[in-house]
Amino acid sequence: MNNNKNSCIKAIIGLGNPGPKFEFTPHNIGFLILDEIANRYHGSWHTKKEMEVSEVIISEKKIALIKPQTFMNDSGKILPFLHKQGIKQENLLVVHDEIDFAFGKIKEKIGGSARGHNGLRSLIAFGGDNFARLRVGVGRPDDRSQVGHFVTAPFQESDQDVANLIDTSIKLIISYIEEKC
Repeated sequence: MNNNKNSCIKAIIGLGNPGPKFEFTPHNIGFLILDEIANRYHGSWHTKKEMEVSEVIISEKKIALIKPQTFMNDSGKILPFLHKQGIKQENLLVVHDEIDFAFGKIKEKIGGSARGHNGLRSLIAFGGDNFARLRVGVGRPDDRSQVGHFVTAPFQESDQDVANLIDTSIKLIISYIEEKC
């Protein structure tokens, strides 16, 4: 990875949908991961514009954790506010569900298309695709017509399996931050 200090991660955006109906669903894995980071690093959440924000210190770096409070399809609406705060695309890490990966597979990626993910599509539409991503595998239903229901229904995996996925994701995020900055 590039150790250019201009591309240090300053903010992590976790994608998800607001509201209790979606709390423990595959589409909200980004929210779940950020909630656990805030818990481990003693961050508290507050509402700013159309997002929940928490600031934490990870490896001696101040990182903003951001959960858009728009629905997934409008996640990109937060980018103009972040840009005004001096956070550029190369300073972002976006954590999202990836149905093209089996549950538990996790992969980092920089740039590229949305690959059908509406939250990514919205972010790209508002600011381009030059941001890092953590693609967190949640699996996919056998019937493609059921994808919408699958990602917004409760996880089929055990609570412990989801907790392990969150833990592994956090370890990768910390490693990524340490490597990039």
